[in-house]
Amino acid sequence: MKTSLLPQIPLLQVAIIGGGPAGLMAADVLATQGIDVHIFDAMPSLGRKFLMAGKSGLNLTHSEGLDKFFTRFGDANDRLLPALSDFTPGDIQDWAKDLGVETFVGSSGRIFPKDFKAAPLLRAWLRQLRAKGVTIHVRHKWIGWSADGALRFKTPNGDVSVTAQATLLALGGGSWPTLGSDGAWVGPLQNQGIEVAPLRPANCGFEVTWSDYLIKNFAGEALKTVKLSFQDQHASGDVTLSHFGLESGPVYTLSAALRDAIEQDGSALLSIDLSPGRSVRELTEALSRPRGKKTMATHLKRTVRIFGVKAALLRDLVSAEDFTDPNKLAHAIKALPVRLERPRPLAEAISTAGGVKFDALDDGFMIKALPGVFCAGEMMDWEAPTGGYLLSACFATGRTAGAAVAKWLTFQGQD
Repeated sequence: MKTSLLPQIPLLQVAIIGGGPAGLMAADVLATQGIDVHIFDAMPSLGRKFLMAGKSGLNLTHSEGLDKFFTRFGDANDRLLPALSDFTPGDIQDWAKDLGVETFVGSSGRIFPKDFKAAPLLRAWLRQLRAKGVTIHVRHKWIGWSADGALRFKTPNGDVSVTAQATLLALGGGSWPTLGSDGAWVGPLQNQGIEVAPLRPANCGFEVTWSDYLIKNFAGEALKTVKLSFQDQHASGDVTLSHFGLESGPVYTLSAALRDAIEQDGSALLSIDLSPGRSVRELTEALSRPRGKKTMATHLKRTVRIFGVKAALLRDLVSAEDFTDPNKLAHAIKALPVRLERPRPLAEAISTAGGVKFDALDDGFMIKALPGVFCAGEMMDWEAPTGGYLLSACFATGRTAGAAVAKWLTFQGQD
């Protein structure tokens, strides 16, 4: 793949700004049609957040039925449906296979490469793009437009101005800024009068005021096999009790509703079931057994298998009076209220909510007020839970935007 740090670049056919999954997918679509594509990225190499996502196992997409899959994108379900329908989870598996990467469906329904790694897939993808003639310009940080409409970049060799027939912005959200997704694009777009919904953390942890004792002795430990409930939503699994509050998969699943409630009410009351396999009645009966000279900690462990961090959390949040009442303690075990005060900062979130509003875009994700400028990926106003949905939408919107760019160029050539 050609790589450039040229101080001045002539008129380009297509400039794609951002070398993550959405930008690369758009480049793939365009280059396949013989269109000259240049990708610009602020980092020294492409796909850094993609690679980071693969460190714990690259979750490409999800195998659940499409009817359910298409509902995972909140308020943006309808706007994303055409793109998601054109590049389904099955299509993603076929695409990966064409790159030489076999996938499998895990026990949770999530789809992974067989080796779980992101790097082999990214290397194969970049090799394919190289063969199609795509040019990449690294260490080019986009800073907006010049007065004459040229794209402006900061580079190690000074500022560069680029003119392109069409531009596709795939700059990511605002999470993981050290990997390139820093949200710095918001200002230049707003300066052009483009409506951008505020960037907010998604799939994130939440802050809780714990006692010093709990932090000192149990921070970093997992609440194993619990069930979280908030409003009419539920999520089960292991939850990490951190020094700042709560995090991990089940928390991320509920994070959008929790974040929105905190923004509206100042806090959110999360309910934790510490013993999902038992009813209140069963717990009450077990806790009502005589404990003799045994400590309450021993009694909890022997009768209801509550010990360690779970017992400490109960001690922290349940009054001394309720702790000695078997029925009230049983109710606390089944629905322990934990007040969440705020989400963790955006830079720590897995993904971003907010972005360019869909009302500012046409069906091909072209910015209506800026003909020839398109958007794709996480910088648009949508969010999704973890489980492969984030990457699926980035891939799909990249393909849709890439196809729309090609169509737009064709119409321009006919004028």
